[in-house]
Amino acid sequence: MKISGYSTEDVGRDPEHVRFIDLAEITITASPAEVRRFAAFLAGVADTMERMGNKYSHEHLADRQPGFDESPHVTVFNSDLEG
Repeated sequence: MKISGYSTEDVGRDPEHVRFIDLAEITITASPAEVRRFAAFLAGVADTMERMGNKYSHEHLADRQPGFDESPHVTVFNSDLEG
């Protein structure tokens, strides 16, 4: 597993100017309910990934779980598709 991201300073920039970096650590500050919804999202992604195989590309937390629209963007990407 690899975790990467970009700074809030890059939000809204032209995608070709956004600099993704590999992260050594992430901290999630959330309520128990948010952690449970996040866990449900990840479990659902894993199920979909297994079912679709290499046809699965990625999924966004805010698209699948209500209440995360104003949170940092979380995207799970299929590592089998990485070059």
